[in-house]
Amino acid sequence: MQAQYNVQLSDSQKAQVARLVLKANAAYGESNNAQRRYLERVQARHGCRQLLDQALALEPDHAAAVGLLGRVAMDEGDLDRAAELFEQSLALQPEQPQQYCNLGYWALKAERPVKAENYFLQALELDRQSAAAFCGVAHARREQGQFDVAYLHYRKLIQLGLDWPSVYSGMLQCAAQIEVHKADTELALDAIALLRRDELPHQEIGRFCAAILRQQYDLDNPSAEVFLDAAADDELLILALDRTLMPDPAIEELVTLLRRAIIAEVAQTVSLRDELQPLTLAIARYVDRTGYALVAVDDEENLVQTINDSIAAQLAMNETVEALVGSVMISAMYGALFHQHFATQLGQWSLTDWPAALQPVMAASYYDRAMDEAIKQNFDEKAEELTLARTDVPQAWPSWQRLAYHAGSSLKTIMAQELRLDASALPGTLRMMICGAQSGQRALELARYLDDVEVIAVDESLANVATAARRADEMGLTNIVFWPWSVARRFVADGHQVHWVEVGRLPSPAMSELSLAALVSDATTGGAVVHMHTAVAEQTKGDEQIRQLIAAHNLQPTRETLRRLRRMALNNANDPQWQDLLKEEDFYGLGGCRDRWFRPQDIRQLQDLMGLVSNEVDWKLVKARDSDGHSLALAPVARQVRAEALGSQVQSLVGQPLSVYFLRRR
Repeated sequence: MQAQYNVQLSDSQKAQVARLVLKANAAYGESNNAQRRYLERVQARHGCRQLLDQALALEPDHAAAVGLLGRVAMDEGDLDRAAELFEQSLALQPEQPQQYCNLGYWALKAERPVKAENYFLQALELDRQSAAAFCGVAHARREQGQFDVAYLHYRKLIQLGLDWPSVYSGMLQCAAQIEVHKADTELALDAIALLRRDELPHQEIGRFCAAILRQQYDLDNPSAEVFLDAAADDELLILALDRTLMPDPAIEELVTLLRRAIIAEVAQTVSLRDELQPLTLAIARYVDRTGYALVAVDDEENLVQTINDSIAAQLAMNETVEALVGSVMISAMYGALFHQHFATQLGQWSLTDWPAALQPVMAASYYDRAMDEAIKQNFDEKAEELTLARTDVPQAWPSWQRLAYHAGSSLKTIMAQELRLDASALPGTLRMMICGAQSGQRALELARYLDDVEVIAVDESLANVATAARRADEMGLTNIVFWPWSVARRFVADGHQVHWVEVGRLPSPAMSELSLAALVSDATTGGAVVHMHTAVAEQTKGDEQIRQLIAAHNLQPTRETLRRLRRMALNNANDPQWQDLLKEEDFYGLGGCRDRWFRPQDIRQLQDLMGLVSNEVDWKLVKARDSDGHSLALAPVARQVRAEALGSQVQSLVGQPLSVYFLRRR
């Protein structure tokens, strides 16, 4: 009787174990609460482990507790231990759909999506209603490149009312990859649902929206008619214009036609109908995002000039904001209000003095630009812009709406879990340098989602520096700065060092005095990581042709020149020479065109940097990924690095779509 008493728990002990496991589940939920700071989530995970240890001390064979301990181990990056615990839990209680789900997510983390799918399907055999397992199948299919199948899975989950951020994020990632050849109502509703979610990076589904609208408006048919009132009532069109950039010549022509129709009606009626105002505002936002790349015909230009003169007269007569609203909407569709001759007078009002619907347009067209100019005054590079016409001052590029969705983490955790590096000796706060940060999306994501970093983001474009600095301030981020190269070089020359260097867009040949390899060498010491991409964009035949024209005719990057160069490509859209260029998102913004054609990336900078990290005495390749984000075997990539260092161009990594990480040994 005594032996049996030692094996079996009393009712009170069973109740205690149940309470501990219940509390552990609650703590684990908090450890994955995206609304919590990363440190708070780590503390919750630690509390979960303590509760599980207490429960398992009382009942070592509690299957659910063992499985939850596996989730904790997986979140801590110990994948081997996690798999052992999941299997142990199943051995204790075989038919647990939760543990098969856990094994599925473990396999996803281990980059084994086929195995993950099998685990999720086993979970669904045991529980046909498991949303977690069905969602896991979608993730696994997405990781296998089956974007259309995964997309339909995510759609089904949304139709069932599942409101998980990971479902919408996964669906958006699939939408960014699939090709739409035939649009239907369901696809349009999907796009609307994604565009309504404020936490998603809408800029990634510009092609998806363009493809749907292209089919919806039959834009491949030269005889197709587009009715202004129908467009003004099209929620997808308005949301897509407001939140994306659509890289499609037919969409650009559609927007140009709609803008012309609106101003033509205003010229006839001398008023802007209420029904047209949402579409007008969306077009104003869209055209601003393109850097005012869309060309207007002469009669439009004359009408806009008349409207701008009217605004100036109204301002001189001290008319109210309400009296200006319609005219301001029309003006903003054709040019930035900050560039108009009446811009100074607009400054008498704050942004919140304008109607709420107009405020996003006013911010983009006037107030944000004013703030960017104030930030530029802090840098010597501003002197280069003083001789430019207002409309020729470069605009930040690329244009983005929202940061991508990420769970909070720490850089030390990433170094330990993903790169298998010992981060224990590193300081509490690590310094990252993002070279070629452009307009800052990636840099701001790192600053927001990593809780142990200070980010130095560097870019050649002063417009990018100013815009990104303003957005960091709007987000309340205090752990990031944006600098031009001159300041970053002084920072490194003063002896400051960084623990992580990420290379984005390469410097252009105009930065001939800058050596990226030398900067990386001086800025890093033993234990630092360098992350770079080996592909170099902007190399289409159309780009080469335009650069030749620029060199032959000594063209300058004015708005008018950029528009003419774009028009040349658009007018020859069927010529194979231009088709690859017309697929590039950069082509649909004057900022992107300016970068591609007047400040292209200098491939020699990447070659020199590859030469630096090829020294195996000082550097070690620790991770390589392909364009789909899948890890590659290191030995073949390392051989290519060595071969390239010895002068072999046959095995050059430069130009291949890889992401590589190097560790500085000393």
